[in-house]
Amino acid sequence: MSESSQGQQKKPIWRRYLLWGMPIGGVAAAFVAGIVFWGGFNTAMEATNTKQFCISCHEMRDFVYEEYKGTIHDVNRSGVGAVCSDCHVPKDWTHKVIRKIKASRELWGKMVGTINTREKFENKRLYLAKNEWERMKATDSVECRNCHDFESMMPEFQKPRARQQHMNAMTNGQTCIDCHKGIAHSDARDRADEAYLEKLEAPNPKFVREIPQEYLDSLARIEAKEAEEAAAAKAAQKAQREAVQAQIAAAVESAVAEATAAQDSASGASDAGGSGGGNVAANVDWNAVPVSDMTLFYPGQASFEWVQNGKTHGGARPFTKGGDACTTCHAKELETIGNKLVAGGELEPTPIPGKRGTIDATVQAAHDDENLYVRLQWPDAGHNPAPFVDGGKMDPDNQIKVAMMITGDGIEYGDQAGCWASCHADNTYMPFDPGADAISGNADVAAQLEAKDTITKYLTESRTKVEIKGRRGKAQGGWDKLKPADEVAALFDDGTYLDLLRVYADGSATNGYLLDRRVKNDGEIAAEANLAGGMWTVVFSRPLASDAPGDVPLEAGKTYTVGFAIHDDFSSARFHHVTLNTSLALDDDSAQINVAKQ
Repeated sequence: MSESSQGQQKKPIWRRYLLWGMPIGGVAAAFVAGIVFWGGFNTAMEATNTKQFCISCHEMRDFVYEEYKGTIHDVNRSGVGAVCSDCHVPKDWTHKVIRKIKASRELWGKMVGTINTREKFENKRLYLAKNEWERMKATDSVECRNCHDFESMMPEFQKPRARQQHMNAMTNGQTCIDCHKGIAHSDARDRADEAYLEKLEAPNPKFVREIPQEYLDSLARIEAKEAEEAAAAKAAQKAQREAVQAQIAAAVESAVAEATAAQDSASGASDAGGSGGGNVAANVDWNAVPVSDMTLFYPGQASFEWVQNGKTHGGARPFTKGGDACTTCHAKELETIGNKLVAGGELEPTPIPGKRGTIDATVQAAHDDENLYVRLQWPDAGHNPAPFVDGGKMDPDNQIKVAMMITGDGIEYGDQAGCWASCHADNTYMPFDPGADAISGNADVAAQLEAKDTITKYLTESRTKVEIKGRRGKAQGGWDKLKPADEVAALFDDGTYLDLLRVYADGSATNGYLLDRRVKNDGEIAAEANLAGGMWTVVFSRPLASDAPGDVPLEAGKTYTVGFAIHDDFSSARFHHVTLNTSLALDDDSAQINVAKQ
């Protein structure tokens, strides 16, 4: 070995060995630099996911953030909140980076002031909302499901309507954003075109899920618990009814005599009522007849058009497309609905102070070989004057009125909605009530309807068109789109009508039907009505196999959809309390109202 070679120093180990053609020291340095870069990159990216970063520009702070504050995603009982990135940035790294790259366009919007004023922001709100709706629809609402997983939902902690809709979502292929728009911001859904929403919110077969066993087990537990509670409540109500019946039985004769004297003297005694048909159910032992508890609620101006309009009613799609009945979602929340509507608001512009939101009534039905007998009972509530009527009484001659409607054949949504199918947005006291001038100005329609200044309830089938959506400022309803008389007559011959039985405070009664308008017929009906011990009792009867025009014959082996309405406190028109779709059948305890043989 030469002297020069011996004097040559050896290379350091990190330069002596190569890895992938690079000195090992260079590889180590690159590795460390990569860690630093990766950590710095992710730290910076996560910093852009914080709420503080999101609201650092005034557009977010002054507009969007103000709407977010106080929502369930901001503050709640558990203290688990969701900030902007939880809903608008995917969690997985790949889609997160893609979203960040797309979001870089917002920097240009910031520079040119696309939404730098409230007016500009509101003009762009629907466009921005649509972008998010479509993105979340495409991903099956993955950001929502990062926290709200179907597999982790326990229906025993949900309201009945939520349980049903989540079941529908799993079986039909719906996703979170279909129903839950505007959770943290002002909802722009009502600004979107109905055709756009119809397409956006349509079920996607790819989103269909198997219902988790844990969900079904939880559902079984809550249904068993509710059934037990309902049985206990029913037993308590039965005991209360028996006590009230004993009181009524002791007071009824004196109450009738007092009411008769009061009518003669026009003194307006507190216990009132009369008998228009004698003892119409003398042969019925009501103690042996099953009792059905019914909650009648105040509907306000919630018309049949409102029910079918997805912009106003979140259940429109399940109702019109999925075949759900009104009771599917609302059977267990009638008290909440009634109390909310009666207090006034969008669906009640003219509230009556003190009016109750619901009436808890009982219904019993019996039959012999010839007749149907029905008895309703409910507590009186005293008088609360209507402020928009002179004297406070809309119908001074009738403290109460009771109506029962039986759904005939060929009525679209008739079995799902019952008598609600006749309540339209252009009836009297409804939002698009045409008024006397418009009615008299349409002489041909007014003559066919025999209408002067009011439009009664009617069925959609009797019109050539009924405006549901109110697009381009059109009035909802179809009072003046009446079909020719011969077409209406053909519908009637096919049994397309609502059989209508009405009982008044003095015990008088009328029989009739609803098709193009409300009509009285010559059908047989007998009734009585009495107020005793603070409890109203209304009894009426009609033949089972009535052949009167507009009467629905009642036969064993068939189930009928019926609806009840009570006008209390001298009210009229839409200021009543109503039931949702209710099933009635002869000698069938699976029906809500079992008409028992006597």
